[in-house]
Amino acid sequence: MRTLHHYDEIGLLKPAVRADSGYRYYSRVELLKLQQILFYKELDIPLNEIAEMLDEPEFDILTALQQHKQALSKRLQRLKTLLQTIDRTIVELKNENMNYNELYKGFSKEKVAEYEKSVVELWGQETLNESKRRVNAMTKEELQALMLEADIINKELVRLMNKPVSHNEVQALIARHYSMTCKYHDFTLEAYKALGGMYVADERFRINYDKYHAGLAAYLNDAITFYCNNH
Repeated sequence: MRTLHHYDEIGLLKPAVRADSGYRYYSRVELLKLQQILFYKELDIPLNEIAEMLDEPEFDILTALQQHKQALSKRLQRLKTLLQTIDRTIVELKNENMNYNELYKGFSKEKVAEYEKSVVELWGQETLNESKRRVNAMTKEELQALMLEADIINKELVRLMNKPVSHNEVQALIARHYSMTCKYHDFTLEAYKALGGMYVADERFRINYDKYHAGLAAYLNDAITFYCNNH
């Protein structure tokens, strides 16, 4: 092995036995020393410095291994952080035309600002920020799928409006609606219940739901209230 030959030449790692044929034989002691050399090399320490450390009289292999573990753990964490950064960048590059504003096509900037103000008043700025982060991290297909799910749920609720909100089919749709809503933010049941109230109290939401069928906003709110009170 060329590397071992080089280590032998520079005096970093000598074989336990050198046969007349020229073969080098390494015992457990040398193999453990080789392991140390490779660990230090992984930490980008030059070979001459590695040789000095291994030749230190107080050098202890157990202590060294513990130090290697700590150093490599830190490096692993840095690499994980770098991978997360790469993943976020890939998402942004793949979806450079996709952003939070896609949710509000057709709405004026003033109406969007009013909606965001309502969110902050109810749940705080961090809730709005988290929602924006999640939407911006979605692919265009993922966001479109969520918007399609909302449309399907609303149309199915219209079909069931003649039934009490406690009906199993209605509550199954509300469970889907809650799951969908939590894709934007991890709403507690209490917060989800408040969101239902917002669908009725806020004219913008009420109009958005009632365009499917008059009274859908109130029906959805009642169904959400029943769901939250019974879970």
